[in-house]
Amino acid sequence: MKIIEIMGKTVEDAISNALTELNVTRDKIEVETIEEGSKGFLNLIGVKPAKIRVTLKNNSLDAAKTFLTEVLQSMDMKAEVKIKEENNEIRIDLIGANMGLLIGYRGETLDSLQYLVSLVVNKDHSEEYRRVILDTENYRAKREETLKRLASKIAYKVRVSGRVLKLEPMNPYERRIIHSTLQNDSYIYTFSEGDEPYRRVVVDLKKA
Repeated sequence: MKIIEIMGKTVEDAISNALTELNVTRDKIEVETIEEGSKGFLNLIGVKPAKIRVTLKNNSLDAAKTFLTEVLQSMDMKAEVKIKEENNEIRIDLIGANMGLLIGYRGETLDSLQYLVSLVVNKDHSEEYRRVILDTENYRAKREETLKRLASKIAYKVRVSGRVLKLEPMNPYERRIIHSTLQNDSYIYTFSEGDEPYRRVVVDLKKA
């Protein structure tokens, strides 16, 4: 968060000076008046300039977009960065060609990049935490459907065989999809075991 103190003939002049120095518009700053200033006698004797303290607001969306643009450039990739925020949730969609490299094996690269963007967005701890969802080529929705089908398939195997089955390690988001899909199953229950990043979902029969 950048803070500067600046002067001008009047408070409005000082604000104008601050906007010029910071190269931003009025809605991007918060202003605290330190001294109102005085014109003095006949605008000559006892003239005192106005002094203000200006705080540059933390623009998380711009910071996220800049960060992603720099990452894409370092990877020699071209993509459009679309960002929208609703109810403290920031959804970012990357649109371009050959986005598979950005997704990585089972979304690991995309998840890592999402984590880094979340750090950028939430670096100002004085503001309310905002969840970041980074997506490309509708990967998140496709992965969710894959996991739901996997959950149903595993649940069926457990019911038929009577044996407990353990899934491969997953991140918290993916484990939550498995748990949610099977939470109302009458015959099986799920829980997680192990430590991150090797924590996995376990599917077992409910006891009679």
